[in-house]
Amino acid sequence: MAKAPARPAVPRSGPATIADVAAAAGVSKQTVSNVMNYPAKVREETRARVQRAVAELGFQPNRMARALRSSTAGMIACRIEPVSSHSLAHLHDRFLHALAEAGQAAGRHLMLFAVDDAESETATCVRLVRTGSVEGVVLYNLVPGDPRPPALLEAGVPFVCFGRFSDDPDATGWVDVDNASGVAAVVGHLAECGHRRIGFLGFPEGHRVGDDRAGGWVTAMDRHGLLAGSHRLDVRGEDTWVSGARMARDLLGRADAPTALVAASDTLAAGALQAARDLGLTPGEDVALVGYDDTPSAEVLDLSSVRQPLPEVGRRIVEALCPADGTAVPVASLLAPELVVRGSSRHRA
Repeated sequence: MAKAPARPAVPRSGPATIADVAAAAGVSKQTVSNVMNYPAKVREETRARVQRAVAELGFQPNRMARALRSSTAGMIACRIEPVSSHSLAHLHDRFLHALAEAGQAAGRHLMLFAVDDAESETATCVRLVRTGSVEGVVLYNLVPGDPRPPALLEAGVPFVCFGRFSDDPDATGWVDVDNASGVAAVVGHLAECGHRRIGFLGFPEGHRVGDDRAGGWVTAMDRHGLLAGSHRLDVRGEDTWVSGARMARDLLGRADAPTALVAASDTLAAGALQAARDLGLTPGEDVALVGYDDTPSAEVLDLSSVRQPLPEVGRRIVEALCPADGTAVPVASLLAPELVVRGSSRHRA
């Protein structure tokens, strides 16, 4: 189907938006974003039409983004999230450290800011880019239907997400870790150790990361022929130490208790470790336990866990936002995690 013809620009009472540019050029908002951030991806004729509409409408974010990309010493911004008092350690802290190191290697600095909600975060990101304070932003902790990516796309703000924000296979602007394969590796490890009843401690449904990790458990259990008798071994709760202990105590206290537990986080796994000891079980001998995220506490607790490649995540995000040659390339990277085996799951069943 042919693209709609471009329509003449009309007078506006306020600043032009990416939607205005798209309508004037007869293209989609994604195409306008690609022209601003990934011009090589767009056909020359279409690119010229968009650029003409940008000039006619006086679309500010485009000119600001181009000016910022030509700078050799810019900044990228990311919201800093509060740490829960019920969590062992916050992955967000280590991600920010990896992002800062990657930025330093690229001659960029990381700006952190605190806000109360997604709407305030979006407004802050738009303001930081439009005032020239930063050249792009990083989004973290994406949820299904997250309003931030479409809002930033609408405003013409360059961004990259740590986590997929869309089920569209053609969507770009994200770097993620294959959470499903990480949990599948854990199930494979436990099955090789002789475990046949492997429980799962997960997050409430509707959490993208949690759903991916739960899906990895289901797929791997089915692959190893262990799923049929294990449906009641999948339990969910908030990502807190107390919740992990409660869920593990429930599973391990049953007559047909699992001999191994996979937790969707190290925080849940730490609670499970305590629950096992409270029940008189020795972790690593009477019951195998594996966490996820390989926090510093995991090593201290001798807890097997899945390690996310955060340095590589940070590097790819910074490369996408601040390309060395000034030519942005769309990023859609799914990275593989690594299972780190320690004493909590090393022994055979």
